[in-house]
This record gives sequence, structure tokens and C-alpha cells, in this order.
Amino acid sequence: MADFTGDGEVQEAADRERRGELAANLAAVEERIAGACAAAGRKREEVTLVVVTKTYPASDVLLLADLGVRHVAENRDQEAAGKAAWCAERGADAPLTWHFVGQLQTNKARSVARYADYVHSVDRPRLVTALAAAAEREGRELGCLLQVALDKDAASGEDSGGGATADRGGVAPGDVPALADAVAAAQGLRLCGLMTVAPLAGAYAGRQREAFERLMEISSGLRVAHPAATMVSAGMSGDLEEAIAAGATHVRVGTAVLGVRPQLR
Repeated sequence: MADFTGDGEVQEAADRERRGELAANLAAVEERIAGACAAAGRKREEVTLVVVTKTYPASDVLLLADLGVRHVAENRDQEAAGKAAWCAERGADAPLTWHFVGQLQTNKARSVARYADYVHSVDRPRLVTALAAAAEREGRELGCLLQVALDKDAASGEDSGGGATADRGGVAPGDVPALADAVAAAQGLRLCGLMTVAPLAGAYAGRQREAFERLMEISSGLRVAHPAATMVSAGMSGDLEEAIAAGATHVRVGTAVLGVRPQLR
């Protein structure tokens, strides 16, 4: 008589294999973070790992939660909203903190306010207004980080341009104080700090360490007026060591934990 394995057993085997992959990857990333902290003379607990789960299934999020991950991030609302709802329905053993890290259209603000605990990509006054209104409607408080576009840094000799960049988004460093004041004054929002992505153009292109050190300078200036805005979100799979050396409090790691992402079509 033929021996057929049930679909449930096949899925359980696949889940065990995937859990093993994620556990090994997490251990390797943890070793990198711990090593970077030690090299910088920092305590390991000063740096929070945020795992970016974009393009991967919600089942991976639950496996990560089971492995001790508490902070996860998404960059597209349509994917994030469904994934957060799916995880909430199935109830992870420990609560997850959801970070939204992608460019955000104002018409998506209400959806994001339903599940996100932090929005890392606040870069214009209209978005502040939209997020504040959405947070109030949902009865929630959103932690907000200003996304800084270092390729528009007047201090580096670049023309600040006074606004967001065309590709990755972000506010020019010179416009951070005014935008920070707007977030701090908005109902339903909490100003938490700054975020950046290592720039592909401008004076800091290919100079991640210098870029992250510049972000720390901007953060120091921000904290003069807003002492509680202590979060600095910088560094990803390829440059987390440079970000930690500069002083980042949060690193956003995707590929190094979840593997090479499938091609988006």
C-alpha cells in the first residue's frame, strides 16, 4: 500500500525547515549587531533590531515572533494591513510592534494608523496632518520619525531644495526643525526621532558611515528642542555595522534575516 503524507504533515515539515532557516539567519545577524556594539563601546540593548518582512508571507512573521522578534516592518500599506490583521487573528505568543518604513501617500494614512505603532517616513506637513487626523479617528497614538534625505544636505555642499527627494522621499536636513515642531504639536502623534536611508546620490553616496554620522548630528540638534526624540533609525542588511558605529538606535534588516527577496513583477 502506498504511503502518502498528508498535506498537514507536509506543511509542518516546511514550517520546521523555514523556522530553522530564520533561526540561523537571526543568530548571524545578532552576532553582527553584538560585534558592532562591542566595537563601538555600546551596550547591546542600545540597539533594536527591526525585521523588514516585505514580500514575505505573514506565516514568516509568526515564526519570527516565536523566535523572539518583537519589531517588524513593512513598506507598502496594502501588504502591511493584511499581514498585520492575519497575525492579529492568529495571535502571536508575544505582542508585535509594527513599523511602517516606506514612502506613504496621504490617502493611506488612515489605514496605516489602524495597525502601525511607528511611521518612519514622515517627510512633509500634509502627511503630518493626515496622520494626525487618522490617529485621532482610530483613538491611537502614532510614533513618528522624520525621514531625512541626506542627498539634499546643504551642509555637505548640496542644494537642499527645501523638500522631499523624487525617489526615496525624505525631508531636507534644513527643514527638519519646522517639520519636527509640526509633529510635536499634532494631536495623536508623538515625535520619536529620525530615519534615513544611505543616499545613492550627493556628497554621501557610497559613504554610509559619514552619512549616518551626519544623521546623528541632525539628531543632536533635534533633541535640543525635543529631548524625547531619541530614536535614530538607520542601517540595513549591508550597512548595519556602520550605522551602529555612528550611534543608530534601530537597524532595519530584511534580506539578512529572511533571505534574498523574490523578484517583484
